[in-house]
Amino acid sequence: MTFEPGARTAWHSHPLGQTLIVTAGTGRIKLWGGTIQEIRTGDVVSIPPATKHWHGASPGSSMTHIAIQEQADGKTADWHEKVTDEEYGVVAPAPSTAPDKNSRAQQLFGEIAPKFAELTDQVLYADVWERAGLSKRDRSLVTVSALIAMNRPDQLRSHLGLASKNGLTREELVEAITHLAFYSGWPSSVTAATIAKEVLQPTK
Repeated sequence: MTFEPGARTAWHSHPLGQTLIVTAGTGRIKLWGGTIQEIRTGDVVSIPPATKHWHGASPGSSMTHIAIQEQADGKTADWHEKVTDEEYGVVAPAPSTAPDKNSRAQQLFGEIAPKFAELTDQVLYADVWERAGLSKRDRSLVTVSALIAMNRPDQLRSHLGLASKNGLTREELVEAITHLAFYSGWPSSVTAATIAKEVLQPTK
């Protein structure tokens, strides 16, 4: 079975359980009371008997899987309510006919590259940063580390501020800069430390 991006089953259960074998793409699965798990090509997922769950594609990728389940009294599944966007992990943005002129992407390059700015807003910040696989705090740590390693001071400046809003402390960010000196080189960390001095305020 193939799910297009964003498509998923309703909540359901199988009396004797189910095995999913992901053959292509990236998807999501959630057991009742649990958290959303990302599933990828080659993954084999076992769902226990009579466990309410849903599965489908991720917002940005289709997903194909083989589903194996047995019958009990002639029944293979019990179907329940539809999965809401919130349960799926994506809150759909309000429809808009015009780009958000206040977004950072629109301010930086919306006038010269409006479609690129739109993709930055709608895919990078509305999809990638909202994916349930990592918290925004962890995504900020990954992003800041990559920008330090690549010695990208302009992007690092704004992402250090965002990292603080997403829960990373000044001490954690400074430690990341120090740690990365041994992996990405002293000059990259010197640049990052200089920017951190501008952006990060000392804790009181």
